[in-house]
Amino acid sequence: MQTSHLRARYRHIMGFFARTVASLIFWEIILPRIGLRVVTRSTRAERYRQIASRFRALAIRMGGVMIKVGQFLSARLDVLPVEITEELSGLQDEVPAEDFDAIRNIAEAELGAPLEDIYERFDPNPLAAASLGQVHRARLLVDTPEAEQFRDVVVKIQRPFIDQLIDVDFSALRRVGGWLMRYQPIRKRVDVPALINELETTVHREIDYLSEGKNAETFRANFKDQKHIHVPRVVWSRTTQRVLTLEDVFAIKITNYDEITAAGIDRAEVAEVLSDAYLKQIFEDGFFHADPHPGNLFVTPIPATDGKEATWQLTFVDFGMVGTIPEELRDGLREVLIGIGTRNPARVVQAYQTIGVILPGADLKLLEQAEAQLFDRFWGMSMSELRNVRHREMRQFGMQFRELMYEMPFQLPHNLLLLGRTLAILSGMCTGLDPNFNIWSQMAPYAQKLIADEGISNWEVWLDEIGELVKALIALPSQTGHVLSRLERGELNVNTPQVSRQIYYLESAVNRLTGGIVFAAFLFGGVVLYQSGNLTLSYLFWAFSALTLLWMAFLSRGHSPWR
Repeated sequence: MQTSHLRARYRHIMGFFARTVASLIFWEIILPRIGLRVVTRSTRAERYRQIASRFRALAIRMGGVMIKVGQFLSARLDVLPVEITEELSGLQDEVPAEDFDAIRNIAEAELGAPLEDIYERFDPNPLAAASLGQVHRARLLVDTPEAEQFRDVVVKIQRPFIDQLIDVDFSALRRVGGWLMRYQPIRKRVDVPALINELETTVHREIDYLSEGKNAETFRANFKDQKHIHVPRVVWSRTTQRVLTLEDVFAIKITNYDEITAAGIDRAEVAEVLSDAYLKQIFEDGFFHADPHPGNLFVTPIPATDGKEATWQLTFVDFGMVGTIPEELRDGLREVLIGIGTRNPARVVQAYQTIGVILPGADLKLLEQAEAQLFDRFWGMSMSELRNVRHREMRQFGMQFRELMYEMPFQLPHNLLLLGRTLAILSGMCTGLDPNFNIWSQMAPYAQKLIADEGISNWEVWLDEIGELVKALIALPSQTGHVLSRLERGELNVNTPQVSRQIYYLESAVNRLTGGIVFAAFLFGGVVLYQSGNLTLSYLFWAFSALTLLWMAFLSRGHSPWR
């Protein structure tokens, strides 16, 4: 591509963002400072829609990375207004096709021969057009090694000059990111340069079709024992870095609800299999398909044969965009799931901190109270029920936690960007398949399974937890004694017989509570050690539990001076 065209593209992108930033400065900063905040608020929703609409038109016209940026922004529900995310959500299938002659030239250069010599048949009309490449149907020659298993294939070919377009687009985006980071509210909520770098890394991986083929094989291996999940096989003899040939698995698009129903397939079951597949990917495999839009998921009916009943499979395609979850992050996400599944708000908030979802300085106690209220009010509701929650009830919740709603102390760290986008799209698809889809009923059994996997077998973790609890409880009597000492010295102006008697009873109760929990801790610890084969240490723990029991029976009662 000529340098002049690339420069013009750069200027066009920068011009759009410069006008947008200037408009935001005028409406969101200047007008409120001169007393016209009411005007700013009343026009905000429509202005946001117009900005998103103009960007959408720009992305469709220019293609390349701009489409990917729009797709990513459409899922940034944590930092962008709903007017923007809704307007951009339609970018998934609005990419114009590339001229076939240009596509043919790339394929033949990569494969080293005319298409007629490589494939028995090659359809010049694209089956699908994406932002970085497009897909054509073809048929393998009979002497192709993979032809013994299947012959109908799809061939994914990169768009011309895509690597140059990527470099130009990200050069412009990095400069825009620098502008945005000068605005404190944006800088507080999101690390724009980190998000741009993450997106750039993802896009460069997406244009490496050899890597995509390996991703498909990894995914296929992870689900080899799942009868309802199917992944296309790779034709490695017809695959290069810019051309990918796969088994043709195109079937009913997952959003063609009437066609799915007409095929005799239960849509609610499809939604359940889809959500279960992602729970497995995220919490077990640590490797997930990060682009689950409707063009990449199909429902494949399988007719009855040889006495077997008719069934179906959920088919995944396009593994250019995948995400990996490191073990430490997976542990944090497991904690979130367990906390939600067991309705434990404290555990949920602690897990939020672990994975970096909460902004520094957030009121954790208030956040924990809000989580508890959400569990009490909305636990067990289906998606359709949640959508029909009365506005008055949501307003009451907002008023109760208005400080939290105003601050919105959440962020999506850049290492969770793909996962957040994936879950946002996934939620919409499950609800579309089954309006009564209940995310709680899906999550709770999985959370219980994770709790069971933690198990008593990990006795060292249990002993650590018991040790921390024992230390905290042992400190309680000394803290109570400190309060009593202050009372005796007159540092607390409370010195009546009734209050002193209540404090004595409080100290006795604390002593008995401490003794009881220490006794249970040593007893339970002995059982765990005995089960693990450590007999000597288990006997020692049981001896300590017996001593604690004696202390509770004779020494912890004390003598009341008022008896």
